[in-house]
Amino acid sequence: MNFDPNGVGINNGNFIGLPFDEESAKIILLPVPWDVTTSYAPGTSNGPENIRFASLQLDLYDLDAPNAWKDGIFMQQQAPRIKELNNNLRPLALQIIDAWETGKNPLENKQMQDLLDIVNKGSEEINHWVYTSCLKLLEDGKKIGLIGGEHSVPLGYYKALATKYEDFGILQIDAHCDLRNQYEGFQYSHASIMANALKIPNITKLVQVGIRDFCQEEMDCIDHSNGRIVPYFDEKIKQKQFKGVQFHSICEEIIQQLPQHVHISFDIDGLDPKLCPDTGTPVPGGLDWSEAIYLLRLLKKSGKTIIGFDVCEVAGDSEWDGNVGARLIYKICTILA
Repeated sequence: MNFDPNGVGINNGNFIGLPFDEESAKIILLPVPWDVTTSYAPGTSNGPENIRFASLQLDLYDLDAPNAWKDGIFMQQQAPRIKELNNNLRPLALQIIDAWETGKNPLENKQMQDLLDIVNKGSEEINHWVYTSCLKLLEDGKKIGLIGGEHSVPLGYYKALATKYEDFGILQIDAHCDLRNQYEGFQYSHASIMANALKIPNITKLVQVGIRDFCQEEMDCIDHSNGRIVPYFDEKIKQKQFKGVQFHSICEEIIQQLPQHVHISFDIDGLDPKLCPDTGTPVPGGLDWSEAIYLLRLLKKSGKTIIGFDVCEVAGDSEWDGNVGARLIYKICTILA
């Protein structure tokens, strides 16, 4: 009752210092501090806490939904077991990654194979934890924003959504396709999240936006998907714009590809790296801030039902990256509200 929406953000442990708990909030942010399989720059396991701290600098007024914050947003505390498991498994995963990068095949080494099995079992544990956590929140009638961590972490969330929705699509904003099969031997690699997600039959469409770093295996996967995967490559988007096609028209085409129920999966590296320079795998190009927000806003106005979201790969030790990540999450929450 004493909360001042114009005041200083209070460091009360919640996102933006909002005065809600899990029971009173409609949107629950679930932090997943995990970067075990990250193949380039580590640190995204600290992303959720970086986002929480940076969020205290946000103002609440939103031009699209001035009072959206009143619907309630609550960010859960990190589960100690997940952070502990991440810290234990990351050094093991690094041994496997280093072997690949020095031209060795860890799959031909018994000791390395044993390490790989341990990492994969740990990933199965986190997938199950995410699944059960999200399933409970969905049963309680909450909307969920899963906050990574690396992009492998929302798989359990997708499985939980599949218990509620017979079919839904994913709008993936990302620099990468994430369609590799067990990349570097990791069954649940950050580079394999969408390959694993598509094993869930309820996911009927995957629309990818901002893609600009991919391999032949992933192109083959797209080509053989019978239209289930629809990529909007960053280069082709830009070529259309250079020829005078309005971004609005491109967004309308993207949204038309999606079914009625849509989950937003936002890898922060889908943005121009000037906005997220310390993310795990930055790539030149990408969406500008206003373009990304325009697409999400138009998705809401289209009448599609946004059933949830995840935001992943925010750097854990960069104040700027945390600031951008926090603002993106709040904007998606206002769209949900």
